[in-house]
Amino acid sequence: MTEYRRILLDGAAVRVQRVGDLLLAPDGREVGVAEAVHLPPCQPSKIIAVHLNYRSRVEEFQGRLPKAPTYFHKPTSALNSHGGAVVRPERCKWLNYEGEIGIVIGRTCRNVPVEQVGEHILGYTVANDYGLHDFRDTDAGSMLRVKGSDTLCPLGPGLVTGWDFRGKSIRTLVNGKVAQDGNTDEMEWDMHYLVADIARTITLHPGDVLLSGTPANSRPVQPGDVVEVQVEGLGTLRNHIVSGPVPIDSAVGAQPTESEEVRSTALGGDWEYRGQRAPR
Repeated sequence: MTEYRRILLDGAAVRVQRVGDLLLAPDGREVGVAEAVHLPPCQPSKIIAVHLNYRSRVEEFQGRLPKAPTYFHKPTSALNSHGGAVVRPERCKWLNYEGEIGIVIGRTCRNVPVEQVGEHILGYTVANDYGLHDFRDTDAGSMLRVKGSDTLCPLGPGLVTGWDFRGKSIRTLVNGKVAQDGNTDEMEWDMHYLVADIARTITLHPGDVLLSGTPANSRPVQPGDVVEVQVEGLGTLRNHIVSGPVPIDSAVGAQPTESEEVRSTALGGDWEYRGQRAPR
């Protein structure tokens, strides 16, 4: 396996290769991993995410998987990087983490059989598919603001080639404590299947990202929290939560809500949310 990263080096975006604790640029410059300013490891033209894929997540909501995967879209303006701040806007309470694995396309992919998909994948990265559930009532099922608001798609720290997605652990930690703990073998549809499914009708270009689902126990986080997603063989993506500096204009559009559906989704489906302390 080989790990590549994109970092800000002397004011320019540079693709580097990780060798131990060093990041090596093509021109010979080097920087320590801990000192690097990270950028998203790829530059997608689109980010597509599957709704439900891990069995533990389905069981948590006491539901059933659909006969085929369903998806939503995150705009590229939601991209964030390892070490970046994730913004919870003012007047919002229900910002949830979702530790995931991102599939990064390497070759243009359209109408490709499942058994050939691997030839079109460049590599894999760690992702956190944050959801701002305060807008769940007003997005009419599109998930646009819920999943597409600025900063809600951290990727990184690197992109790993030659990685086998089968049987790998995935964990999310909040302030050092394990919050999600799953394995890729929980997936109903594996990563090659997801790519083949989307590429039947949508052309995937180099750099495009597919997010492959999250295990159970997505929960709200608060400003000041540090969230880490650890994937076996891919590394650890770390971000911190901050408050948005500008209040949402109460005179424009639909506003954040706190319905039973919002609370139930944010707190885990069958959660007995009545009487629980609301996030600050």
